[in-house]
Amino acid sequence: MGENEQKIGKRFEAVSASRTFRNIRMRFGLERVAVLDLGCSYGEFLAHFGPESVGVTVSPEEASYAKERGLAVVLGNVEDDTFAASLGKKFDIIFANNLFEHLYSPHAFLIRSKELLDEEGRLILGVPCVPKFAFLMRFAKFRGSLASQHINFFTRETLRLTVERAGWIVEDVRGFHFASPFIDHLFDFIYPHFYVIAHPDLAFEYSKKRQKELEGYAEKHQEAES
Repeated sequence: MGENEQKIGKRFEAVSASRTFRNIRMRFGLERVAVLDLGCSYGEFLAHFGPESVGVTVSPEEASYAKERGLAVVLGNVEDDTFAASLGKKFDIIFANNLFEHLYSPHAFLIRSKELLDEEGRLILGVPCVPKFAFLMRFAKFRGSLASQHINFFTRETLRLTVERAGWIVEDVRGFHFASPFIDHLFDFIYPHFYVIAHPDLAFEYSKKRQKELEGYAEKHQEAES
């Protein structure tokens, strides 16, 4: 076994041993439902989801490895305008962990993701967050939120607002280190990573002020084309 394959194997082992992931998996019965794993990497999470689940990655290497393990992984870019239509199906759950902070257009991603869910579907969005107390950044486990490859940065509060303002009803934002929401929320201030649980707001529309701004954008675009 090569060094790279050993590293990948350790990723699978780490996910299997993760108490956080076990709590999420059990809470939402992910092993029984169709999950769309966006930014699935080598499929270390996907391996634990229901039989109709599909993973998406931009890396041919990751897709090839996952397929060798018998996982359903496709190449795709979630920020492509045609991405949703290319899948040809909808899912019970969208699972996206360590993806949101890398996207060029997080808001557009949240808007388009609704097209990929069944009527009662949920979004599980895992994001590293800047801690409420700045001194915690001295500890290594909190520095991931400011990693050099990240282009978006969130606190727990701004993450919630970002999801809500894109037309989602946020059910919870928590670390899932404990099965009990009450106990989990007691330790919010020391968590470096949060999961947003949300479902689409079917009555969502932008505020009147925002709608007026969008009309202005459309007019300027039309003028530029003429």
